[in-house]
Amino acid sequence: MTDNIAIFITGGTLDKVHDTKTEGLIFDPKRKSRVSAILRQGRSRAVRQEVLFQIDSLDMTDDHREEIYQAVINAPEDHIIITHGTGTMELSAQYLDGKVENKTVILTGAMRPQSLGRSDAGFNLGGAMIAVQTLPAGVYGIMNGQVFEAQTLHKNTETGRFDD
Repeated sequence: MTDNIAIFITGGTLDKVHDTKTEGLIFDPKRKSRVSAILRQGRSRAVRQEVLFQIDSLDMTDDHREEIYQAVINAPEDHIIITHGTGTMELSAQYLDGKVENKTVILTGAMRPQSLGRSDAGFNLGGAMIAVQTLPAGVYGIMNGQVFEAQTLHKNTETGRFDD
């Protein structure tokens, strides 16, 4: 079944790394994603991965969401995972909802960068790998061990998690 899965990478906290010059968090200048390392750590079979862009989701526009949509509908795979920043994940899920037919699309991310350790990135990506293979066609978010339909996906900034 993993032959029919693609992962589209859009950035977000999951992929950020520590910049020793600024002491801040940045994306790898070579556009290298952490997704492959997470899949290797989980001993997952390889799936097709494509970096669409690497930005903070707070900087994401509807033009970016349209690029994601085009990648999803043009993908030969029927099972799509999108790594996404948590700040506007719900907006992208709602943008895709109702536009994508006959494909299972999962958005997931992390509250803490995978590169810094003690991250939820592996847990969330692992959940997305299971969900994309078992949920019916539609658009979902997978965070904190929970499945959210696109219209109910919401980040609670007070608790730092996604809740119903």
